[in-house]
Amino acid sequence: MNILILGATGFIGSVVAARLVADGHVVTGLGRNPVRARLKQPAIDWRRADLSHMTKPADWDDILKDQHVVVNCAGALQDGLSDDLSATQAEAMLALYSAAKRSSRPLVVQISARTAGAASDLPFLATKRRADEALAASGLAYLILRPALVLGRNAHGGSALLRALAAFPLALPLVHAESPVETLSVNDVAEAVSRAVSGGISGDIDLAANEVLTLAELVRLHRHWLGLPPARVFPLPGWLTRPVTWLADLSGLLGWRSPLRSTAMTVMSEGVQSSKSGSSLAATSAVAALSANPSGVQDLWFARLYLLKPLVISGLSGFWLLSGLIPLLALEKTSAHFLPFMAEAAATVLTLATCLTDIALGAAVLLRPLAKRALLGMLAVSFAYLAGASLLEPALWLDPLGPLVKVLPSILLTLTALATLDER
Repeated sequence: MNILILGATGFIGSVVAARLVADGHVVTGLGRNPVRARLKQPAIDWRRADLSHMTKPADWDDILKDQHVVVNCAGALQDGLSDDLSATQAEAMLALYSAAKRSSRPLVVQISARTAGAASDLPFLATKRRADEALAASGLAYLILRPALVLGRNAHGGSALLRALAAFPLALPLVHAESPVETLSVNDVAEAVSRAVSGGISGDIDLAANEVLTLAELVRLHRHWLGLPPARVFPLPGWLTRPVTWLADLSGLLGWRSPLRSTAMTVMSEGVQSSKSGSSLAATSAVAALSANPSGVQDLWFARLYLLKPLVISGLSGFWLLSGLIPLLALEKTSAHFLPFMAEAAATVLTLATCLTDIALGAAVLLRPLAKRALLGMLAVSFAYLAGASLLEPALWLDPLGPLVKVLPSILLTLTALATLDER
């Protein structure tokens, strides 16, 4: 069969795509970066697309041509600079259904979520519910699959946060530590999609293993999987995490997809559970899912670096913003360093230019779409500063305050940020 997968580069979508290729199907994947996706999964026909720009039926006509099945693995947690939930999870899907009805009328498999509960009115679940209801009423053949918390060899979002919390030293600081959580393996999702494609299942199905763990138990399980010694859980009151959630929401507005945003915290306040209504599918327990993929040192590195990454980015931003703002408070004194080599006016202009450059880089690195270019700019400017200062004032290398020596750790921190910048 010809199968179109939305969100095929994602945590779930990439596994589903690989399974369907292994089943012998011809798979087309949509993604924002098809060049890189093609390098990772060359057996898939990759096409560039942004669902937030595909909100009219005509936008889907060419893509849906000759497709027998459409699998929607795309989704986002919260609105922000990188995501528009209404466009991506609702309007684009309604446009897809309309286009599908006038084309080959493909089977539509929707990877959704349990849309009731404490977060039901938030955009994350409200847009999914709108799309689910429209699909059920569309007249198309469909499967709406509602998995619990998905675990796999890789990690993203909530599963990545579990690993990060599990790697905390000494103690495990948890909010909602006793909240119930159901899980399953990402391979269970791929198996369900495969069965739907072959005509084995349809309708609206919840999918989860037959066990319920508390969040604390699940984090301890991940800690054991990482090969770390047991640690005591340190329960935190919800109000104590509000500043963290507020900062995470702010980072979302800047394009970063933090799993600590308010939507995730609201969902976790009552846990992740399903009704398992209409489900005849077996699902893998958390212990079995993790045991099937023993951790390596790369998993421990990822877990330890995950929550350090936002601190590294914000630390670099603060460093560059302050290095640009502080000299402006004493512009005349700062520009005096250049007076032996140029006129006073030129020295002032050069000082202003370097300060504004530092400020621009410090602000740009906070914006996710600009972060990589800002980090590369920081490296270029740092080496330019070192080269210029070494030629004009080499004695600065021996300065007791180390103005040039201090640039070297900044360069290393920038390289670390670049190495950990990718989200998937």
